[in-house]
Amino acid sequence: MADDDAPRPLPPRGPRPLVVHWVIDAAVVFLLTVIVALFLGAAVITVAIASAVAGVFLAPWTRSLEARGLARRAERAAESTTAEPQ
Repeated sequence: MADDDAPRPLPPRGPRPLVVHWVIDAAVVFLLTVIVALFLGAAVITVAIASAVAGVFLAPWTRSLEARGLARRAERAAESTTAEPQ
């Protein structure tokens, strides 16, 4: 693949807001636990509340992971623009 055909790097951006991470984390925890919890006799509202609480604790961690990934992506983009053609 020629250099001219290479895709452009994605534009830099900051991590998504903490509330977005909380909602996504809570939804993932809910989907991962709902079947087993219902099989064991837990109420859906209980599982939803527990998932929301788990999302509160997971959101800062997942946001920091996203920030590190975005920083790494920005570094690679900077390296590719400053790299000398061969």
